[in-house]
Amino acid sequence: MLEIPEARTIAGQISTAFTGKTLNTVIAAASPHKFAWYHGDPAEYPARLTRSAVLSAEARGGIVQVNFTRARLTFSDGVNLRRLAPAEPPPPKHQLLLAFDDGSSLAASVQMYGGLLCWPDTEELDNPYYRVACEKPSPLNDNLFTEAYFLTLLAAEPVQKLSLKAALATEQRIPGLGNGVLQDILWRARLSPRRRVNTLSAEETHTLFTALKHTLTEMTRLGGRDTEKDLFGSPGGYTTVMSAKNSGAPCPACGTPITKEAYLGGSVYYCGQCQPA
Repeated sequence: MLEIPEARTIAGQISTAFTGKTLNTVIAAASPHKFAWYHGDPAEYPARLTRSAVLSAEARGGIVQVNFTRARLTFSDGVNLRRLAPAEPPPPKHQLLLAFDDGSSLAASVQMYGGLLCWPDTEELDNPYYRVACEKPSPLNDNLFTEAYFLTLLAAEPVQKLSLKAALATEQRIPGLGNGVLQDILWRARLSPRRRVNTLSAEETHTLFTALKHTLTEMTRLGGRDTEKDLFGSPGGYTTVMSAKNSGAPCPACGTPITKEAYLGGSVYYCGQCQPA
């Protein structure tokens, strides 16, 4: 899933691989997918994008945005992006295929669900998920995402009653911070995903803020997590501690087997010794 580290990594790779190149062919919705979301009719995407050149790419939270000369295109959540070399065949199923003038292509395939939104650059996208991702500061921005700002997120009365997973990885309070990156953040902070926000001491809250900033910075610096793949199909260089790859393995801090549990619509991974509930 696209979260902050992967979005930043892939946006940088798209900028390097495709900036200045022009689209020759656009194929949208070739493989129907119930949970692939488009902006308007995907049949209009070729008219919006064909003969446009890539200007840049950027990350907005967990969204990858590609800026063309006449349009904007975003990919979010479960969209799998791959750069295809000239003559390299596309995946058997794809929800958007962009073929460029140098023979290379960008293929987008939706896994469980994901957004592939394209709109003319003369319009503004009226999408609350995108708007929040644009408006809220990224944890990678040290000037805007300060500890004082983080405390305001946790201080809201409805948030105080939530578990840490619900507070940090839902409702886009921190765009792009999802359940995936949350696991290592909480392990570094030695906090259970079930801990209530209103039970945290000032010291624990400071530790959580520090762990959040450090973990996301490291994940991004290393090109994303090893549980996810980049634009070229390679896994990220950050070795996850708490993930599906390590379920049942000994905690590197204390040796206790890592626990996997279903919680709030997804799996959580934690060390019962280091992260007591």
